[in-house]
Amino acid sequence: MLIVGVDTGGTFTDFIWHDGSAWGEYKVLSTPHNPAEAVLSGLRHIAGDRPVDLVHGSTVATNAILEKKGALTALVTNRGFEDIIEIGRQNRPDLYSLHCRRNPPIVPAGYRFGLPGRIDQEGREIAALPDPALEELKEKLQKAQVESVAVCLLFSFANPEHERRVGAGLATLGVPVSLSHETLAEFREYERTSTTVINAYVAPKMRRYLTYLREQTGGSRFRIMQSNGGSISAETAMNESVRTILSGPAGGAVGAREIGRQSGFDRLITFDMGGTSTDVCLIDGELPLTTESEIASYPVKVPMIDIHTVGAGGGSLASIDTGGSLQVGPQSAGADPGPICYGKGEGITVTDANLFLGRLVPEHFLGGAMRLRPERLQRPFTELADRLGLPLVELAEGILDIANATMERAIKVISVERGHDPREFTLFSFGGAGGMHAAFLARLLQMPRVLVPRNPGILSAAGMLMADVIKDYSRTIMRGAEELTPEILDELFAPMEAQGTADLLGEGMPRQAIVHQRFLDMRYRGQSFELMAPGTGDIREAFHRLHETTYGYANRDKAVEVVNLRLRSTGRPQRPSLPQIAAGGPTPPAEAFLGEKDVIFDGRSRGTILLQREKLLAGNRIPGPAIVIEYSSTIIVPPFAEAQVDRFGNLLLEIKE
Repeated sequence: MLIVGVDTGGTFTDFIWHDGSAWGEYKVLSTPHNPAEAVLSGLRHIAGDRPVDLVHGSTVATNAILEKKGALTALVTNRGFEDIIEIGRQNRPDLYSLHCRRNPPIVPAGYRFGLPGRIDQEGREIAALPDPALEELKEKLQKAQVESVAVCLLFSFANPEHERRVGAGLATLGVPVSLSHETLAEFREYERTSTTVINAYVAPKMRRYLTYLREQTGGSRFRIMQSNGGSISAETAMNESVRTILSGPAGGAVGAREIGRQSGFDRLITFDMGGTSTDVCLIDGELPLTTESEIASYPVKVPMIDIHTVGAGGGSLASIDTGGSLQVGPQSAGADPGPICYGKGEGITVTDANLFLGRLVPEHFLGGAMRLRPERLQRPFTELADRLGLPLVELAEGILDIANATMERAIKVISVERGHDPREFTLFSFGGAGGMHAAFLARLLQMPRVLVPRNPGILSAAGMLMADVIKDYSRTIMRGAEELTPEILDELFAPMEAQGTADLLGEGMPRQAIVHQRFLDMRYRGQSFELMAPGTGDIREAFHRLHETTYGYANRDKAVEVVNLRLRSTGRPQRPSLPQIAAGGPTPPAEAFLGEKDVIFDGRSRGTILLQREKLLAGNRIPGPAIVIEYSSTIIVPPFAEAQVDRFGNLLLEIKE
């Protein structure tokens, strides 16, 4: 069967496909009003009427939250706790602002309902849940005409019986019901409630979207990328939609790790610059996971790859701020109207600045399928330059410098601020716009090299084809580490591993392809927050080492507490292997040369060779300045860099300054 990976982005929807012998790629402009239109258009172009094995990274859940376009959702909790999602943690997002306002809760006060009954922290019932209260709740929900329900009762992670009764009682309403002990079986009421509410809020929209795609694609197999770096079936994604919020960026991180390993680089800082934003991630051997993510300031405590996002992309708009200075982003031109050079936009973008400086080749954009229009740039650039009192070239380079500075700060957040030296890592660049900025960014960070994979503009889609099938489980236990012998840990993890095995068998994984990884959320007794440490071997010593790495010290005389058990159950399907390319000498073959043009670097016009990437051979060396052109991206090799092609067709840019 034809295997297809799809990543829906803000500007382009990306496709990569493999039919057992050949690879191919395709890009179409996204359709923000209905993302399915672009997905179906691309599938028709690639496969026609053939069924496909589809892995899809979707932004439906993300956009529903950011745009406040999810389902009309009700929250059911214990009486007296209806306002927990509004009270939150009382953290000020802007410490010194006198006019700070938090994002209002997803569920308004009129749609929050309290029930009698109570479970205590040990899981004991201390007040019964009466049946008449459930009947009264059903009547209220029917009258409110809600489209989805989130149920989050106190200490349901210790004893879910009351939540199960509420779920069973509301089943006849005909709307999705999200139960917190199924979504997130952990303590901390606010985070558990927020995560469950978000799942309920996006589930109906995700269900409609996936159902429509499945109907339109007929007999195709259908999987969805999760935020944790693994895929799940479309059926599971309909019920656990909160796990798909960062599915696109997660695909890029997975692809970067796999390609980096093949090329001999385990320590990577990934740099994914697309049309509307840039995602960065630090990979030190393994994918970094976090359970402390937020979206639109709402906590989401399911495991996600630790990815930091900033509003700097090819479509980021240049403007003048209130102080009269040039600023770039976070507003974006998106897919419609897009950059000026696409033909419809009116606001200057980062892509327009690259084209103005000669760093894009109009007739080779998207393999010639979409010709850029540089003639539209002169008037808007002249008008903005006059307002700022800048020469045209200085304005264009200034736009790129500001975008690069924004992305430099993002990388320092995940590296320098966490005790990592960027100079010890390789910058792994992908995304449609990444290749035009990666070398400049590496120079700013003093990083020695940049790795640019083949087809960098569609790496997130490629990563989805490389992803395992992953299910994450958690359970709060609150026990001292000294009492958790290996035998007791085996006993505690056994039901979770049985559930993981059953779920992965249900996802179509053969038993021999299933593995389980144990983790423990641990802290020193008296601390407020935990670190996720390995759940095998000497667990206390593993925690001490992790604490020392994270915070600079360890206290081996202090008692250690295990808060949560975590299990990652992984099914490892057969993956398509990446092909190697033919070998050649240091000089690229004649057929790879497309000509030469003048390009501006540091205020000077430099003669710059143009090369077609598909014609390059392993071992070729490319001194800067050069522009390497391919279907999904354009890679700039500045005068201060030199590129070499490895056996997989990756470009390695060595930074000489």
